[in-house]
Amino acid sequence: MEHATYIKTGFTAVFAFVSSLLGVLAVPVILMVACNIIDYATGLMASPYRSQDINSYKSVRGIMKKVCMWLLVIVGAVIDQLIAYAGNVVGYTFPFTFLVACIVAIWIICNEIISILENIKDMGVSIPGFLEPLVRNIKSQVEDKIAIDEDQEDV
Repeated sequence: MEHATYIKTGFTAVFAFVSSLLGVLAVPVILMVACNIIDYATGLMASPYRSQDINSYKSVRGIMKKVCMWLLVIVGAVIDQLIAYAGNVVGYTFPFTFLVACIVAIWIICNEIISILENIKDMGVSIPGFLEPLVRNIKSQVEDKIAIDEDQEDV
């Protein structure tokens, strides 16, 4: 077998495992990790344009922030499991899985995309005028939807 076939087989196995493990949460998590990597890379590339020095402390701190983002999704998944467990105890099955975790991941993805766009702008690359407002709108809709749901619970 060629090396390309081994690589394709490896990627397929990894993504199949991740998909079976995370289910509906697989796509948002994969997109989030991809955005984390792109944001980190574009941040490093943009630092000379911002007259910032790159050092190991800042790099490690940036990586720890990304890891904490993943932990937020895990917290969302734990909350989802607690809600599902509580529903099962009272005899109700929720029609969704990983809703809170997906919302957290989507919110993080929006933040990462906004940061990526800012990094690219700082490097002097022009971006389409509609792109940043579009992402900010998606982020605010996620935040507004949660705020509406919280307001309804207070009634």
